[in-house]
Amino acid sequence: MRIGLLTDGGYPYATGESRLWCDRLVRGLPQHEFDLYALSRSARQEQQGWVRLPDGIGRVRTAPLWTSGTGTRRTGPPRGLTGRLATGLGRAYGRRDRRRFTAHVTALVGSLRAGAETGEPGGPAADAFTEGLYGLAELAREHGGLSTALRSEATVRIVESACRAPGAGRTVQSATVPDYLAFVVELERALRPLSLDWYGEESLGAVDLCHAASGGAAALPGLLAKRFFGVPLLVTEHQVPLRAHYLAAPDAPFRAPVRALLAAFHGRLACEVYRQASVITPGNTHVRRWQERCGADRAALRTVYPGMEAERFRGVGEADDRGGPRTLVWIGRMEPAKDLIGLLHAFAEVRRAEPDARLRIFGAPAQGDEGDAYQAHCTALAAQLFPDEATDAHAVGDNPVTFEEIGGPEVPDLAEAYAAGGVVVLSSVVEGFPVSLVEAMFCGRATVSTDVGAVVEVVGGTGLVVPPRNPRALADACIALLRDRERRARLGAAARARALELFTVEQNLAAFRGIYLDLVAHAPARWAAEAEQARLTGPPRPFATPPEAHVLGQLPPAPVAPGASRVPSWAAGAEAEGVCAGAARTGNSHA
Repeated sequence: MRIGLLTDGGYPYATGESRLWCDRLVRGLPQHEFDLYALSRSARQEQQGWVRLPDGIGRVRTAPLWTSGTGTRRTGPPRGLTGRLATGLGRAYGRRDRRRFTAHVTALVGSLRAGAETGEPGGPAADAFTEGLYGLAELAREHGGLSTALRSEATVRIVESACRAPGAGRTVQSATVPDYLAFVVELERALRPLSLDWYGEESLGAVDLCHAASGGAAALPGLLAKRFFGVPLLVTEHQVPLRAHYLAAPDAPFRAPVRALLAAFHGRLACEVYRQASVITPGNTHVRRWQERCGADRAALRTVYPGMEAERFRGVGEADDRGGPRTLVWIGRMEPAKDLIGLLHAFAEVRRAEPDARLRIFGAPAQGDEGDAYQAHCTALAAQLFPDEATDAHAVGDNPVTFEEIGGPEVPDLAEAYAAGGVVVLSSVVEGFPVSLVEAMFCGRATVSTDVGAVVEVVGGTGLVVPPRNPRALADACIALLRDRERRARLGAAARARALELFTVEQNLAAFRGIYLDLVAHAPARWAAEAEQARLTGPPRPFATPPEAHVLGQLPPAPVAPGASRVPSWAAGAEAEGVCAGAARTGNSHA
């Protein structure tokens, strides 16, 4: 089977959230051939290069969503694979095509105006959005791209008219000229996949199935492959792009009108992706609820947990609890969403109840200046809350809170970090699928977590869950486990058993192996010779070829009574007409 794997900001680049999952999928299903169609998110991501690709990759085509201009360039992937970007230059339109372009952009932007105030991705305006989206896709296919046209003054005027039209909400009506210009730039970037040269008989038209590793921009090529060639679409989401857009909106460098229009666009796009997908595989129930809220059909939803490697944690999970019985461990990326500030305040309560308790924080700051500043703030707070303590006047002071990086002589790998403590803590206020929590479960560790994202679904009854932003509750749960060794061991064993049952790479691959076969089995066959057959004989006719022609070998002749005619009754009239016609042609008559 030939799979078109669609990614956005991940595989095959060395950085990206979907990189590990996509690589395991390709390597774990070697019976299939994967064609990779990847969108990149930044120049830095492209500069860091690609991961080493397995033999299961047939071809690679890439395109950036971060560039400000248009054009065509070639990339230099390893192993001689070809990757090409063609965002489309946009040709000069005739009068008829200009009218088509104006009508489609007007319909699309008008649907966003209607959804910007309500926040509902569905509704009556959804049809106008799909009409505009697919109309623009057909224009892009005919003219080699839309980038230039979408950035034109005509598009700005359409946006301005839509914002000022009767029925527009107060937020949209407050838009000014800079808002129109900013939105047009973002709209062209969001619709850039329409202008790629991926939609040919030898590209996405040649695959048996499109598998989008996320929704949003990654699924757009899959929508067009289904519309142009009838290729079935499978969408996998471990995080919801629409939710990520809402979370990032307050920090976006746009005013409220632009944020409202962009949120409406992503909502409309998510609704159409879920409507067209044959199967949708959310990574957990938390994601599934978002998808249902955006209009996904429950019959098309099938939860498939992201697979993780359990083998690397076997040594810790199967060994006796040799971790520090009075030590709490936190592992992750240091950023505000992880709420390390709340964890430090909770640990202050733990120290009052258990003076020998320690907290070991393993991680690195998030990328950028904000991550460095947050780490510095956490370090300063820890020094303030827990001044260095010394046993006597001649000893060196020691802090009960340490900030460490994995890879040193004391903690050489991730498994050793989890083994360093008796209880693993997750203190996040925002979380999708809690990877660190599953890793702790593989290691057989008891956990204390905040009730965010998919935490409750992952933990089940094998750990303690407390409300987020509640240091007192977090501290009480930690104290309860630190004081009860038997309970820690019991919860850790149950957690490991649950993780091995639900969250391994093997169960993930088995699920997608079955989904691939089921989708292709129910999809109509697309023969390569259809076009040639239609050209020679016109549309195919039912029963044009007798079914007997497909039977291998020959059937034994049926017994015939002596003197009986060997011609079947239904053919007797046809045979007589044939004989008379032959006699007439030769000049002989039986009259």
